[in-house]
Amino acid sequence: MYTPANGQRSLRYVDALREATIQEMERDKSVFLFGLDVDDHKGIQGSTIGLQDRFGPERVFGTPLSEDAMTGVAIGAAMAGMRPIHVHIRMDFVLLCMNQLVNMAAKAHYMYGGQVRVPIVIRCMIGKSWGQGAQHSQALHSMFMHVPGLKVVMPSNAHDAKGCLIAAIRDDNPVLFIEHRLLYSTECYVPEEPYTVEMGRARICASGTDITLVGISNMVMECLRARDLLSEVGISAEVIDPISLAPLDIDAILNSVNRTGGLLVVDCAWTNCGASAEILARISESPKLHGPVQMERMGFAFSPCPPSPPLEQAFYPDPSKIAAKVHSMVRPLDREWSPDPEKTILSHELQFRGPF
Repeated sequence: MYTPANGQRSLRYVDALREATIQEMERDKSVFLFGLDVDDHKGIQGSTIGLQDRFGPERVFGTPLSEDAMTGVAIGAAMAGMRPIHVHIRMDFVLLCMNQLVNMAAKAHYMYGGQVRVPIVIRCMIGKSWGQGAQHSQALHSMFMHVPGLKVVMPSNAHDAKGCLIAAIRDDNPVLFIEHRLLYSTECYVPEEPYTVEMGRARICASGTDITLVGISNMVMECLRARDLLSEVGISAEVIDPISLAPLDIDAILNSVNRTGGLLVVDCAWTNCGASAEILARISESPKLHGPVQMERMGFAFSPCPPSPPLEQAFYPDPSKIAAKVHSMVRPLDREWSPDPEKTILSHELQFRGPF
């Protein structure tokens, strides 16, 4: 069991986001936060509660439903020397400001010969909840991985949430900071002092010898749960959390695959043209890959996100499906196997103690 060092205590993911924001706003007067309902009594699941009272309405304020215009405000403020945190409650609605992000924010530094910086953080939420369906449950991170000049981070636990948000605020580039809503209540040991988690460096969450599991965002939790299920039948899975997708630490994944001889990437999005496809492509193209490796991917079923709980069970990967898939990869000659249904409770319904 991990014993926390001095200054560390258990903190919820959502509270880690709030603490990171407070510490950076106190450290740097150029940091401000705005977005739809950031000043609401619920405070974006609690991540912005009390910030307006603490820093005033000039540094923390709500916005109208005008994502494109407000993103333009964020970009202009960043070019003028400020460091805005722009909160979009749902990633689905970041689509309304694609031109601002893709054609303006991502390209300004390049187009002006390095003389212009655009240090903005775009916070957005992904993931299912209570049947929110096709327009409120999408994870669109692969779209932004495609664009040079944008950084994309998806921390899976409170420790990395705080460190990644601080790193994103201090970064001189636009950063999409993507939060899975099922992670908000999970807890982890988090230092009280400010710290950064380096972008482009993955973490091995659990070691193993038979296969490498790469989980993205909340799927890290589901992969860890699947790993426990697989251990009951003698299969040892290594679980890797990329943390950031752009930049992507492909070397950490490759080194693991060379040790285990297998790879399964589990994404909280569609597999077609997705992050999982990119990871598999980079591994298969690498001249450092040691021999043939069995590689697979899992993600959303290829349809719009359903609102019905029974359909959600078929639509989303879960620990049982992940474990069964791994078993078929590692032991293809054995008869089909799936874990005990009573042991396949989703990880967000369990207490998670973090990456250590």
